Amino acid sequence: MTRKQISIVVVLAAVTTAFALWRSARHGLFDLKVYYGAVNFWVHGGELYDYLKPFSTYGFTYPTFAALTMLPMVLVPWPVAAVFTVLFGIAAAALVLWWVVTPVARRVGWPPWFAYAISLALVIAYEPMRETINFGQVNMILLFLVAADLLRLVARRHPLAGVGIGLATAIKLTPGIFILYLLLTRRWRAALVASGTFAGASVLAGAVAPNASREFWTSALWDTDRVGRLDFVSNQSLQGVVARMNSLYPSRLLWLLLVVLALVVWAWRVWASRGDELFGLAVTGVVGALISPVTWIHHLVWLIPALVLLCDVGPYRRPRLFLAGALYLLLCSRLVWHWQTRDTATVVGFVFSNAYVWASVLLLLIVPLPKWRPGGSAEADRVADLEQGFRARLGS
Repeated sequence: MTRKQISIVVVLAAVTTAFALWRSARHGLFDLKVYYGAVNFWVHGGELYDYLKPFSTYGFTYPTFAALTMLPMVLVPWPVAAVFTVLFGIAAAALVLWWVVTPVARRVGWPPWFAYAISLALVIAYEPMRETINFGQVNMILLFLVAADLLRLVARRHPLAGVGIGLATAIKLTPGIFILYLLLTRRWRAALVASGTFAGASVLAGAVAPNASREFWTSALWDTDRVGRLDFVSNQSLQGVVARMNSLYPSRLLWLLLVVLALVVWAWRVWASRGDELFGLAVTGVVGALISPVTWIHHLVWLIPALVLLCDVGPYRRPRLFLAGALYLLLCSRLVWHWQTRDTATVVGFVFSNAYVWASVLLLLIVPLPKWRPGGSAEADRVADLEQGFRARLGS
């Protein structure tokens, strides 16, 4: 640890914090207020999916199991629930970054603590992270569950591998793409555990709250109006691109074709990755954001592992580093919001209003495969962990 490195971290953290304070939208924990209001309304006799936040059209949109996990909020006043949720999200982000950054730092030759401190400073200004905190969203908690499962359990063939993915899917259906990842990489046991966990959590919710569960699976799930307009500029998914081309009559066929194309590219790259779980986390998070009908900007925290892997060793590293920096700056910029009230059907509007989608597409295509990263295979990472543990025991 050197004074120069510490100074770099301190200055960078000050700059990104100042930028975040300047550029962040003040959402006032809007989504968390929806969660808090909905579960309190539900506990006091109301119907969970009938709740609407006062002076808005937004209500609870997640599966009933998610509401069960949020029930502890009814035991505490709003300020306590708000502070706890924000701190939990920040802690989840810190752990995910540690798991993702440190193996890359070792391969690149940077001190892990320094690379990790740099990543913590950079994530402060990252727009999806800012939006997640300012909305009081659960994205980082879900990413934590999936990352913990893939990087700590699946990679070590643990008997409980798949539980985190199953729980994340039961809370918000979109992480279910990682069950497909487990199947594609022949992690049969983990896929079975994930599917069983998801099914068990959903059945539990149905047993505890049959009316709410029935309403979700038969009505609320299919009502896209509950989550907002598909052509809204914050929807940075392939569906959002198609909807902004023609907001009145978006082509469902075009969207399905784009989804199939994205899944084919994803499946080919995952198959070629030899089961490297860090690569799988990165590209599966990216494709999940692309194919979801609705991917608000705060959902793009799922792109963080892919941005980190762009900085890994391998061919064309300098161009990849430059591109990683450019994509990071783009995803900090709030660029797409300039087209919130402008025509997105023009050529310029089409290009810039979908800028974060293009970033996701690029990441899906160019995140380096493990075979292009010396020592980047899952097996090499496991061996390195075993050697480190053995040395630690010898030292003690």
